[in-house]
Amino acid sequence: MSFTPELIAELEILALFNLGNTLEGIKVHNNATRDALGAIDRLHAKGLTTLPDGGYLTSLGLDAAEHAQSLLTILRRDPA
Repeated sequence: MSFTPELIAELEILALFNLGNTLEGIKVHNNATRDALGAIDRLHAKGLTTLPDGGYLTSLGLDAAEHAQSLLTILRRDPA
């Protein structure tokens, strides 16, 4: 299994959510990139967000965002 451009776009959207405040959502405006618009629509179709243009994370979405953001933290570490 590999990371497709579509999955990467979805991971980028998940990385935008503030995990410190689950009552804070996001909105992807219609002038966003085609990749971002497609990603947020797919995340909603998968049951990860409450609205097709963003909204809040569902319980499953929160799990996914936590994993995505943890992965980013791990991969961004400077190998010392």
